[in-house]
Parts: sequence; C-alpha cells; structure tokens
Amino acid sequence: MELRHLRYFAAVAEAGNLSRAAVKLNIAQPPLSTQIRLFEEELGVALFIRHPKGVRLTTAGQALLPEARYLLERASRLADVAREASHSGNASSIGVGFIPSASSIVLPSLMRLLRKQHPRLHIELHELISSDQTDALIAGRIDAGIVRLTTRHPRLCQVKSIRDPLCLAFPSSSAPRASGPIDLRRFSEHDYVAFAQHKGVAYSDHANHTCIHAGFSPRVRYEASTVHGVLDLVSASLGIALVPASSSLLGVKGIAFRALRQKMADEFLALLRRKVDPNPVLSVVEASVEATFASISQRISHLVSA
Repeated sequence: MELRHLRYFAAVAEAGNLSRAAVKLNIAQPPLSTQIRLFEEELGVALFIRHPKGVRLTTAGQALLPEARYLLERASRLADVAREASHSGNASSIGVGFIPSASSIVLPSLMRLLRKQHPRLHIELHELISSDQTDALIAGRIDAGIVRLTTRHPRLCQVKSIRDPLCLAFPSSSAPRASGPIDLRRFSEHDYVAFAQHKGVAYSDHANHTCIHAGFSPRVRYEASTVHGVLDLVSASLGIALVPASSSLLGVKGIAFRALRQKMADEFLALLRRKVDPNPVLSVVEASVEATFASISQRISHLVSA
C-alpha cells in the first residue's frame, strides 16, 4: 500500500466525483481511475459505488476514510517533526485537548507539572467538547484529551479517570441546611442555570438525563458558556445548577454545593488517547494527569463520597 493511494482515495471520497478529484490532485482522470481500481484490488474490497453523477462510498469505504485521513495527517507532520527536532535538540511537542468545563480545574495544575517535569516540551492546547476530541484523536490532530465520555472506538482507550459526579449548586443564602446528600426531586420546581449545550453537549445531556431520571425536566431560565459563568449566575440568585463536583474547587463566592442521592453512571473526568502511539511524551502526560486527578479527587472527596 502506497501513501499516494490513500491520498487519491481521500480526494475522491471528499469530492464525490473522479473529475473534480483529478483537478484537485492535478492529474488526469484516467490514471486516477486506474489507481483507485488498483487500490481496491489490493484491499480486496470495493470502496466506491459508481453512478452517473459521480461516486459514493461503500460501507468499506466509509470505514476506511477516517483511517486514511489519520495516516495522511500523521504523514504530513513528519517533516515538521524532523525540522523541530533539528532546531531544538531534545525538545518535543504534544497536542492536548480539554473540555471547557474542566479548563480552570485541570489545566493550571497539569501545565505546572508538565513544565516542571519536561521544561522543553511544546504543548498545543485545544478546547474541544468530548465528541470533537474523539474525532481529533482519530484524525491525529491531538495526542491526548481530557473528556467526560466513554468510547468504544477500537483505536482509542481511556487510561486515567476519576469520579466527578454532578452535584447541586445553590446560592449560599438559600442552600438546604442539611450537609448530606439531597434528593434531586425536591428541586424539580426550581429555576435552573445551565451550561450552554454548544459548549458541552455531553455535559448538558448528562445533566438533563439526571433530572429526567429523577422524574422531571429542568426549567432552564439562564445559560452560560463556562462553569464560572454558571456559578456566577447561581451566586446572583438567578437559579440553581447541576455542576460537576470538581466545580467546588473554583472558589466562587456565595455558592454552596450539595451531593446528590441519585448515583449515575459515567460521571468522571478521563484522559483519552490512542491505544498505539509512538510519542514518548505521552508517558509524561499520563503521569502528570494521574497526579492532577489524584489531587482533584482528594479535594472533592467530601462531595464524591457523600
């Protein structure tokens, strides 16, 4: 298998037409058709269904496309990696994704640890919701990601995680007096402040599902694009909010947090990476994330264990 075959295949898949793909690749159409046919023969499967207006991917082609894009992306970075290494000695680089709801909680401690353990490391940070991080990992645009979802993709794995369950945030002046776990159903008639869905689909869906599991749909009056923003609106007595327990570490004044009696699955922060990745810096990142997660878990233990 040659890299050019992957490039030709991806170009035809994206153009949906051999003629347009040939123009994009700056080659004639007949040789392109021949190369695609030879590639299909080499794989032993049909990648395209031909029709009068162009082509469309078969099931095998749909499965191959993200893998082809990943390999092409990694190949395109080879020259950059070599140049960076020649100019910076032992310096190395890594791309890390992070969800918006964990930026203020995870990143400061994680960056301090990484800088301390690997001072010449070049870190590229990408704020992405969990599902976009999965796509970015598969495509090779990032090397690791802080997420709030599980994945069954055969090339990805979750290597570090901690429990970070939802809790209720109240204005301090109207928080329940009892400090123990509370029943979410008691607050079905309250106004809620929510995290804007476009900034965290998995988080928003999980909060809504938690309420529905408790027997009601939350009456959302206000939304904010950051956890800080959500807590600021709660402190202004504009509603209550379901937020991760780790939000209690942000130090927003005028807020009281209460654990929930309802226990839901998949309430965690996790580090996601590719199962097979030769980047030696990943072991440093994993160790730093593990230490950061351990510190967070210890500091929120009064809520997590409640």
